[in-house]
Amino acid sequence: MFSIQSFHQAGFDIIALIDGDTGTRVEIIPAHSALLHAFKIPHGEGFLNIIDSYESLDDYKVNLPEYYKGAKLSPFACRIPAGTYRWEERDYTIGKTRSATGSAIHGLLYDVPFGIVSQEANEKGAMLTLRHTYVGDDAGYPFPYECEVRYHLEPGQQLRISTFILNNADTPIPVMDGWHPYFSTGTPVDELELQFASEQIVEFNAQLVPTGNMLPYDRFLEARSLAGIPLDNSFLLDFSRHSALATLRDPHKRILIHFYPEPCYPILQLYIPPHRHSIAIEHLTGAPNAFNNGMGLVTLAPGEEKVFSTAITAVAY
Repeated sequence: MFSIQSFHQAGFDIIALIDGDTGTRVEIIPAHSALLHAFKIPHGEGFLNIIDSYESLDDYKVNLPEYYKGAKLSPFACRIPAGTYRWEERDYTIGKTRSATGSAIHGLLYDVPFGIVSQEANEKGAMLTLRHTYVGDDAGYPFPYECEVRYHLEPGQQLRISTFILNNADTPIPVMDGWHPYFSTGTPVDELELQFASEQIVEFNAQLVPTGNMLPYDRFLEARSLAGIPLDNSFLLDFSRHSALATLRDPHKRILIHFYPEPCYPILQLYIPPHRHSIAIEHLTGAPNAFNNGMGLVTLAPGEEKVFSTAITAVAY
């Protein structure tokens, strides 16, 4: 039987989805961008959290701007140079957060509160639905919309994450949806192995902005060590493959983390921070700067809603 618990810890109000049979639990922090705080799976005589999150609210306040761990990326992900883009014959400039290079980065919702819409638990799973209503208060994105996030812990130690975007504007709006979770087994990234279904990498310029070209890349079609490999890249997934589209493996602790994005997330974004203790494995609807290059850009008509979904399974073997 599955259950849901709420508790306060280290300054956070946390909601946990729990599988009573295995002890698997997922912890979410609604007040901070519907943040995925933990995904704890049975391992040995205890449990292992595969999510690299924040130790406390103070840690969150200090370090969120460094890596944006666990943040919901909406209505755009990654970066827009100078924060400027053109939409429906008008020019816009995003006002919120800029990177060191001056790009608008990681959307507008990465630090906003989400309200609880519903909670449900039964023998088939535990589900939490959260919502943030964006009213269009950034002049660079004056389009009101609703962002609803649904976490569903399912049997088999699988977490399904779905995002519902509803256009509340009276005009079409541009959307690029994404996530920014970091994964860690406690083993250094250089001792992990990665595999993903892609033979194309998005070509970036020196500012890590797509040039519009795709290049061949098949290094990780088979499981390969991450030792010494720098990653801050976008890859086009091949959905003709029927197994997991990405797998992170810890051969020491014997952990497999499988990723099953739906075709709505064609871009796999990978980033290893300089400390190399965790790896960001992100599912995106489009490439960075999609508002300008159109690579995977989604257009929502007035009143239209679209759903973007992915699933993560973590097991010890």
